Formats: sequence, C-alpha cells, structure tokens
Amino acid sequence: MKYRKLGKSGIKVSALGFGCMRFPTMETDDESLSPFEIPVNEEESEKMLLYAMENGINYFDTAYPYHGGKSEEILGRTMKPHRDRVMIATKLPAMMVKEASDVERFIDEQLKRLDSDYVDFYLLHGLSNHSWSLMKDFKALEFMERLISDGRIRYAGFSFHDEVKVFKEIVDSYDWTLCQIQYNYFDENRQAGKEGLQYAAGKGIGVVIMEPLRGGNLTDNIPPTVQAIWDSAETKRTPAEWALRWVLNHAEVSVVLSGMSAMPQLVENLKIVEDAESDSLTQDELSLIQKARQEYEALLKVGCTGCGYCMPCPNGVDIPTNFNAYNNYFLFDQQQMARMMYNMFMPENQRASSCVECGECEEKCPQQIKIMEELKNVHSVLHMEGGVEGFPPPPPKP
Repeated sequence: MKYRKLGKSGIKVSALGFGCMRFPTMETDDESLSPFEIPVNEEESEKMLLYAMENGINYFDTAYPYHGGKSEEILGRTMKPHRDRVMIATKLPAMMVKEASDVERFIDEQLKRLDSDYVDFYLLHGLSNHSWSLMKDFKALEFMERLISDGRIRYAGFSFHDEVKVFKEIVDSYDWTLCQIQYNYFDENRQAGKEGLQYAAGKGIGVVIMEPLRGGNLTDNIPPTVQAIWDSAETKRTPAEWALRWVLNHAEVSVVLSGMSAMPQLVENLKIVEDAESDSLTQDELSLIQKARQEYEALLKVGCTGCGYCMPCPNGVDIPTNFNAYNNYFLFDQQQMARMMYNMFMPENQRASSCVECGECEEKCPQQIKIMEELKNVHSVLHMEGGVEGFPPPPPKP
C-alpha cells in the first residue's frame, strides 16, 4: 500500500481509503424496498473491512446516516480489536441538526455506535451555503474545539457539496486538518473542483476525495463510445483503473475513498493503487481521459451519483432508481430495459409520477439537481401506457 501525508498534519494515510456508504447488502424478494432500505450483509462487510486493513488500508470513512446507522455500528464492532491500527472518520450530520443541543447528542450517539472513546477525524457533513450558515448559528466550530480538548475527537474537518466560492469561505474560516470533496475526471470543474483542491492543499489542509468513480457511473455499463476510447489506449486498463489513477495523479490528493460493495472491487482497487503515483500519467493518457469525459458529458442526462441523500422521499418515490433508469435509457442504448424497469418492476408509488413536488429532496441533494423537474422528464420518457411491448401491462391497483 502507498501512503501519503494528510496535509500539514503529517499523518500518513493509505492512498486508498474505505468508504463505508455502500456495504454489500442482502438478497431480498421484497420489491417494496428501495436500494437504501435493503439490510446490510454484515458478515461480508466485516470480511471486506478486515481484508482492507490487513492489506494496508488505514483510513475508514463512515457517517451518521449511512445504511440507517448500521455503517458506524459494523465498522466500530469490526475494528474494535484493531483500533490502534486504523483511523476512523465520521461526520456530524449537519442537515439533521435542528437545535444546538443536537450537536452534542449526535457525537455521543456516534461514539456509542462505534464503541470507541474517540473519533480520529470528525467532519461537518455535506456542507453547502445553507448548512454552513446553520453550523455557524449553532456554533459548531466552538463545539469542535471542545470535542478536541476533551479527547472525543482528534482532528476536525468538513465534507462539501456546493460552489467553489463557498468552499473557499469555509476553508478560510477555521484551522481545518482535512476536507472531503467530490472529485473525478467527469467532475473536474464541478463543485469545489480542481480550483478547490489546489486551494485547500495550498493551505496545508489534507484533501480526501469521495466519489472518484461517481457512484459507479464511470465503471458500470460503459457506453460503447466510451469503451472504444479505453480500447484505443496503448496500455490496457479497466474503467475503474483509469478513474482512480486520474485522481491519484494529483499530488494534492491525500486519500481516495472508494465505496466498495463487493470483495472483487476491493481486490481490484488495492492492486490499482500499488503503483498509482502522482504525476505518473502521460500527456497522451490524460488526453484520452479528456475524450472520455467529453463523451460522457454529451450522453448524461441527470448528474445523479446515487448517494441517496435525497432519500427517503416522504411520498415513497425512489429518486436514485428513477434517475438511473433514465440515464441508462440514453447512456447505454437500453430503451426497452429502462422502460421495463420503470413500468414493470418499480411499484407505482416509487415511480417519478408519484412526486408531489414537496421540494424536500432538492434541499438535501449535494449535486443541486432540479429533482422535481427531472422526475417529470423521467416519466415523460419512460412511461408507457399499457405496459412495455412484449410484456403484459402491470395489474391495476386494488
């Protein structure tokens, strides 16, 4: 495993970090469950966590809402006998804080879930202009100072989803140890982006990267036109390797998080980072990745990463699954399959047509997607009166 320094702290962190937002889940026949409600396969998750640790990963990232709270519990239980070998990062759920007393309640609950007296890195979660304003109102920075002084956390940081000008304001507001940003070759100039990456690193802040594979969008069901670009490369690599190497090519990056949900993904990623040094990609390889980005930009309809922050919908709409089917319709020439998924396999209350436009999801979306408008587009494209050609229509509602 390669290790990098976490900014001015000098702490050595594994180049690959384990993101605990997408643990493997159990097989289920309950079609009413959204992907974010399916129970975690705890035995397989523990195996993956231990395998990661034994192969050099020392940075494990979780958060209060991941897997409905089970993520922190599983990570804490698994790592308790090895606590001195790993560093755990978790987050104060800024979007869930309603009053000042909540910030104290959350950290105490999280330490109990993690079965630990302390957290190595405690981040304000998913900051945007709105949530940052709330955190200032609730004096969250003073609270972080108190947590450091009493030993409940060792270092303070924040994760971020908004425009770069907001990012710079937050960076300049406190002596942060680390920040966490979304960064991949598709999103190089979105959110904090390259400008934010360089700004934070220039201040000595360790930069942790999330969504390097964009929730699997850059590795799964590759469009034929994109695959042709990868096939043209002199050095053959998987889409995951191209994406991870592009992020690790940046010397400003301290650690790249990958939300691995199966052991083969973990094994592949460990192999990739063995020699993924900064500034190791050639100019021809960087140009190839640029071509892939341009092709994706031409095809992608909704910039959803499947993070699930918008869930649960008060009316039951499965927003990420709707957007996934909609993107697949255009990205992968899967018109029949996308319509089948929407009309045949999604319960009616989970379809885009069930949106009542309450707007709750848009307040939570880290990508600032106009979800209500896009759900109308999903339904207009995917809905087929009477069902899908070749398949009987769904049964009427009782």
